[in-house]
Amino acid sequence: MSWKTCSEKIERLKKEGLLRTIKDRQAQQSASKILIDGVEYINFASNDYLGLSTNSSIAESAKRAIDQYGFGAGASRLLSGGTELHSALERMVSEFKKTGAALAFNSGYSANTSAIPAIAGENDIIFSDELNHASIIDGCRLSKARTVIYRHRDVAHLSELLKKEKGDKKIIVTDTVFSMDGDIAPLYDIYNICLANDAIFYLDDAHGTGVLGDGHGALAHFKLKPEPWIIQMGTFSKALGSYGAFIAADKDTINWFINSARGFIFSTALPSCVIAASIAALNIIQEGPEIADRLWQNRERLFRGLHKAGFDTLNSETPIIPVIVGDTEKTMRFSDHLKNHHIYAPAIRPATVKMPRIRFTVSAAHTDEDIDKVLEVLRKTL
Repeated sequence: MSWKTCSEKIERLKKEGLLRTIKDRQAQQSASKILIDGVEYINFASNDYLGLSTNSSIAESAKRAIDQYGFGAGASRLLSGGTELHSALERMVSEFKKTGAALAFNSGYSANTSAIPAIAGENDIIFSDELNHASIIDGCRLSKARTVIYRHRDVAHLSELLKKEKGDKKIIVTDTVFSMDGDIAPLYDIYNICLANDAIFYLDDAHGTGVLGDGHGALAHFKLKPEPWIIQMGTFSKALGSYGAFIAADKDTINWFINSARGFIFSTALPSCVIAASIAALNIIQEGPEIADRLWQNRERLFRGLHKAGFDTLNSETPIIPVIVGDTEKTMRFSDHLKNHHIYAPAIRPATVKMPRIRFTVSAAHTDEDIDKVLEVLRKTL
């Protein structure tokens, strides 16, 4: 691709209102606020669901780890880049998720693009929800398996495809909470479909861990027992306010990932201070449901107010609440209007989603006043 071609493509994105730009924030003390170019906004664009990113005890744990282990890992886990903290965190995750073992990855994207190809061979078939995250889509593409797309949350369509398609191994892959619509996958039904079809069940619980099931995630939300044929991916970077990701599964599956997941094998280990922060966050979540309860109270306050004002929130069931206001141009204007009132909720546009929307993500750190201000501005705008 020539430089001229890149320039032409950028100009086209500008004209269509689809050009993405980076907006780096400045130092902040509150998880519910964001400081950009010296202006403070109420932040509704973060996945920091429990407000733990600015928690002082988590920060202190990270500082102590730097004093003990230094900062950089220096090598991959297989070349001694890890520390005893890494193993401790993985034991905690396996207990938290009630699985035989767990393995830390550098990001949710790395976990999905590493684990899915590791379990899917060329004679296998992957069944993937049409609204799955880009990391799942890329993981399926990197595998040698054939990928079949089923309609969003449509278990009848999934069952139909499973009967029709043939393969050595069948793998059903889905997000638990869909990050743009805020709805939840019908895990109970898919669980039973897996049982009936001897299929592997791969869950991306990035937006469910710390949020659903008293924090334990989507399987706990549906009161489903982890099984050897279920693989759970989750992140430390959202509700836990830290960084990185994990796979929780039975011991043999985790051992296989240690020996075959390329993103794990060929990546420098996460710094020990990041691991220490994740351990501290996991401890906080397990202390009690108070933070999660506050999150859901805030979610209900905003959700009810949006509905009372007449806004379309699609099928949101979680702290992710999309608001549909029109085409791309109108959605951009709407986002700018919110920003003028010190509310940060960027427009989500194609190609990320087919239908433009404002995506509000609620945090336990938001106050009643934060949410009421948003609702007041939205009512006046409508």
